Parts: sequence; C-alpha cells; structure tokens
Amino acid sequence: MKKKICSVRGILAICLFLAVAFASFATYYKIAHWGFSFKPHEGTEIWTVDAHISFIPTGEPIEVALSTPRLGAEYKILSEDVVAKGYTITKDEKNHRMIMKSAPKKHKQDIYYRIMLYDNEDVVGKIRDYNKPKVTKPTFESEQQRAMVEEIWKLAETQKEGTSAAKIIKLLTAEVLKPEVDTFLPVKKSQRIMAEKIMYLLSYKNIASRIVRGVKISEKRREAPADLMLEVYEGGKWMVYNIETGAAGLPKNFVVFQRGGVSLYDVVGGRHSDIKFSVIQSAVSSFKMAGKRAKYEDSRVFDFTIYNLPTLEQNTLKWLMIFPLGILLVVLLRNVIGIPTMGTFTPMLVAMSLVRTGFCAGLICFALIIALGLLIRTLLTRLNLLLVPRISAVVIFVILIMQVLTIFGYQYDIRIASSAVFFPIIITAWIIERASITWEEEGAQNATKQIINTSLVAVLTYFVISNTYIRHIMFAFNEWNLVILILVMQLGTYTGYRLVELKRFAPLIKEK
Repeated sequence: MKKKICSVRGILAICLFLAVAFASFATYYKIAHWGFSFKPHEGTEIWTVDAHISFIPTGEPIEVALSTPRLGAEYKILSEDVVAKGYTITKDEKNHRMIMKSAPKKHKQDIYYRIMLYDNEDVVGKIRDYNKPKVTKPTFESEQQRAMVEEIWKLAETQKEGTSAAKIIKLLTAEVLKPEVDTFLPVKKSQRIMAEKIMYLLSYKNIASRIVRGVKISEKRREAPADLMLEVYEGGKWMVYNIETGAAGLPKNFVVFQRGGVSLYDVVGGRHSDIKFSVIQSAVSSFKMAGKRAKYEDSRVFDFTIYNLPTLEQNTLKWLMIFPLGILLVVLLRNVIGIPTMGTFTPMLVAMSLVRTGFCAGLICFALIIALGLLIRTLLTRLNLLLVPRISAVVIFVILIMQVLTIFGYQYDIRIASSAVFFPIIITAWIIERASITWEEEGAQNATKQIINTSLVAVLTYFVISNTYIRHIMFAFNEWNLVILILVMQLGTYTGYRLVELKRFAPLIKEK
C-alpha cells in the first residue's frame, strides 16, 4: 500500500486531488466575491441615479441639504458626485446628508447629485434591529373617532392572510371601500396622506412605522418624483410595504434615500423647490468590477492576479490560457487514441492559425500551401541539396507562395488567399519537409495519412479553442490549468494499449 502511494502515479493522484480542490475553491471565491460568471458576455449592471433639485432664490444665503443612500448590504456605491456651480459642498457622514451652501443668487438654480450603484440586493426584512423604536399612541378628539379606528381594525382582522400592516393597507387601498374606511380617508388621497393615515392606525396598536423615500431603479425613469413606501417594525426587524398594494418587501433594485422623520431634502433661501430623479443603466465587464469588489472587501488578493493587468496584457494572456486545454486534447488524441501527426504540437499551431484566418478560409489556404510546397519539395529532391539548405529553400518558397496568394486575394477580393499570411511559416515548411521524407521512406499512402491526421487533430483543437464559452472559462478560472497540468503528467504514466492498437490487434484476440 505504501509503495502504491509513494509511486509516481500515487503522488500524481494526490496532486490531482489537491489541484481540483484548489481550483474549485478559487472558482467559488471568484463567483461569490468578485462577481465572475461562466457566461462570457455577462457584465455587472451599473445604475446611475441623478437627483435634480431646482428652486428660485429669495435673495438670501442658500443652503441645500439632501439625504443620500447609506452604504449598506443592499448595494455598493461605485462613485458619488455633486454638480453645483458656485456652492461649497460638504458631507454629513453621521446623518448621511449632502450639504450645499452658497451666497445669495438671482437666477433659477439647478443642483445635480449623481450616484453610481452596483450589486443591488433586497436585504430589507433580513436585517434585524433589536432596539425596538418608541411608538407615540394617537390622541382622539372624540369617542366617535376612537370608535371609527377600532371598527377599521375589526374589519382588517377579518382578513385571513397577511400581517397586521398588510391587512390595514389592503383595507385602505381596496377598489371598493367600506363605509367606515371611506369616512376615515380624505377626498384627496395622495401617497403622503395615505402613508400618514396607515401610520396613524398602526400606532393605535403600538406598531412602529416610518416613511421610506427612494428610487425604483428602472430605465424608464426620467425626471420623476421619489417613490414613497412604508417601513413597519415587526418581529424584531423592519419590513417594507408598498402602500398601494400592501405587498411586503423592497422592490427589486430599489435605492433608499431617506428613512423616518428626516426630510428627503431641505432648501433654505429658495422657494418653489422641486426634486426629480432619473436613472440610466449601463454594463461593465465583470473583470473590471472585480477590482472594485475586492477593494470593497478590503482584499489585496486581486492585486496579484492577471485581471489587474492592463487590457493589452490581458488580451494576450486570454489566448495563452486556452493553450493547456488544446495541449491536453492533442495528448489524448496521440497517446490514448493513437492518432499519428506531423510533429507533436503542430496541430495546435495550425488550429491557432485557423482561429485568426477563419475556419473555411484557413483550411483551404493551408491545403493550397501544403500541396504547392510538396510539389516544389519534389522538384528540389532532384537537385540533391543538403538538409539545411533544402529546408531553407522550402521556407523561402512557402513565403513566396504566401506572398502570391495574398496579392491575388487582395486584387480579386478573395479572403481565402489573404489568410495565408497568418500561418506559421517555419511550421508549415517543416510539415512539407516531414511529409516529403515520409513520402520517400514510407510511401505516398502513409504521408497522405499523416497529413490528414494532422489536419483532423487541428480541426478538433480549433473547435475547442475557438469556442467563446470555453475561452472565457479558461481565462476567468485559469486555476484549472493546474488540474490540466497534473492530468497531462498522469497521461504520461500510461503505458497501456492505445485505442488504435486495440483495433489493430483485434484479429489476434479472435484467433485465440
């Protein structure tokens, strides 16, 4: 048992297990903490929320205060900015308010507050607050008013589903109102008035509540007022309710600007003030946002990854990261299946060329170059040249063939010919030389077979490395290349029959 563990295969098996464990953990970490995805074009949604405050100055010193979103688990703040020409801007971190001050002004004023958010999540109702807020019970002007409130609560409690707050909201927002409810509500029912009436009824049952103002993030929002919702303290936590439907929970992508008694904004030294919100959506690559998320978590791991490199270096490494998978495929085809090719990794290089040229154009061009090269190599054989000059002559002929095909393709707008310049010249010349030697020593059939095998392996490798999903996964989760390395080494210890050899020796097994 000890010998098996200490053998090369045993050590490699342990290394493979450790490599898989490390790669799995790294993949999970990147998805959970950096926002990576298995989809190649998946980006991070960035929401830009603009708050536009406008007012007419009264000729006195101006002070504008705006409640701003708190940095919490609901979302992460990418950037925050204020456009207010001629104003001094300060941030009240304790109360989460942006303060803009200025000397008296004459003309209409426009102030813009912009915040960029990402990773929005609904955590309202999940964050507990054990400091139960104090509730001030309502005072009644008459016994009739008290009786009306009690009657409304009796009607609400007849409903089967929902919390106390949900039952009250549904009762007050029903299409057909009960007579008692209709009498309780005023003729003009704005969101603010409805919220105050609901809070009034909840306070009678000693249930704490507060108004929440924010913005529903949506591309359709343009110069719209703030959204108003109700937050109710239930079971040791704050729950948000839609005052129009009674639905519990914060809507998806809802940014809270202000909670409780503090106003959304205040303007001193101005009149006819108004605030409108606009929302713009954009998408940013997950790789770019990974650095932001790492800094948000105060992690320096990202600084030592390839995703922190400039874009040019990243694009180069994207192709290098797919190489190990192509190499593994070649090893499987040669050592396990037993397909002979011209050179060990020639198919890999040809496949990389096909990616640049395009599949059909590159394959036709490769066939033309090999065919013409073999013809010229046959003519050179009659001259009895030495090995190095002969190969050098083939290389030069390959270059000339590529030149002619490129010129021909440009003149007649044929992309097949112009694709020739992307093939590796030395490798192409070496394939021609190897094919010629095989032709002379083993015959035309074996030479043709090896060329076809090389092309077949190159085509299979091309379909693997050209796949957008595979290329993205191997770059985003490049730690799996360590697993591929151990697998290749494991395959190096395999000394059994190849699949082609099993077929070859099948008649012997039948005879036995």
